[in-house]
Amino acid sequence: METSPPAEELPALYRAILDRVAELEASGERSRAAKLRSDATDAYSRAWDERARRRLETLLRRSEPQTEPDRHGGRGRRPVTAAPHAMASRER
Repeated sequence: METSPPAEELPALYRAILDRVAELEASGERSRAAKLRSDATDAYSRAWDERARRRLETLLRRSEPQTEPDRHGGRGRRPVTAAPHAMASRER
């Protein structure tokens, strides 16, 4: 399997990250967007090599929208319900 040289892929990866930054900012996640932009700029402004490509790919992957279970340490949230004794007192 032949891969493209990093110099051919880095601009597209960086552009995809900047698009994600814009999405994060639009959704109100400004601090996360700023961190992503800073990390991506750092990687993009260094040598355009395999390491930079891996770093940008990792940043892009980690910046993907998180699903609900991921936001809670891999556990889904349990619905909040009243304790059984609280419900029993309401029925009286």
